[in-house]
Amino acid sequence: MRLSFLALPAGWLLLGALWSPVATAQPDAGPVTPAEPVAAAAAVPAAPPVDAPPEGAVVSPPPATTTSPDGWTLTVGAKDETQKIIAPLTTAISSREYEVGGVFNGSLSGPEEATPPRGVLEVGYQIGCGIDMSTSNGVSLTGTAGINPSLGILGTDVISPFPEGVLPGVAGNLGGGITIGLKPGIINMVKVTEKQYTGAEPWVMVHGFRIKIDGCVGESFIRSYAVLTRSTDLSDAVLAYYGETKKV
Repeated sequence: MRLSFLALPAGWLLLGALWSPVATAQPDAGPVTPAEPVAAAAAVPAAPPVDAPPEGAVVSPPPATTTSPDGWTLTVGAKDETQKIIAPLTTAISSREYEVGGVFNGSLSGPEEATPPRGVLEVGYQIGCGIDMSTSNGVSLTGTAGINPSLGILGTDVISPFPEGVLPGVAGNLGGGITIGLKPGIINMVKVTEKQYTGAEPWVMVHGFRIKIDGCVGESFIRSYAVLTRSTDLSDAVLAYYGETKKV
């Protein structure tokens, strides 16, 4: 009995040895090398912003130039012109309104004189209208109305000099029409300023100036103009510049 008592723990010890986990050896991976940072992509310089032309920008034609009989050269032109369509305050379809601007330059060069050149630089706009209603009768209504009374005599069954009765009648007439007075187109001259100058480089700047015409039907056209005049006690030399025509 003593021997069997001691054999039981030995069996448990053997069973425990069979179920013990087996340790596996792993190779040493060594120190971990940190990943190298990715090189930043080369920064591409941004393209410089392109200034958009102002609203209603108009390309100006080349300056006009001429030479006077006394040897002076006159030049007049414009730059940075704008012509923007504006809804008229009257809301009428026969009204035209614009907001205009630009820089108008004059230049004079010639023989040496004791006094600088002098004269006038006039700047304005021309507005052409296809059909003009401003100087005509415009739109008018015409009509006629009237009443025509009448009397009828009722006949008799027997011969008699007297009628049996009188039948009154009333007839009326009514007529109407619309008359539109139209005239061929005209050109409206709108002078903005007239600058009297003394010197060789006169100029005028216009910005945010509004002009309006009424009584215009159909298409309209607008363009700028500048007139440079050199004046002396004996003469005037006049040179005109006309901008690009814009159709509306």
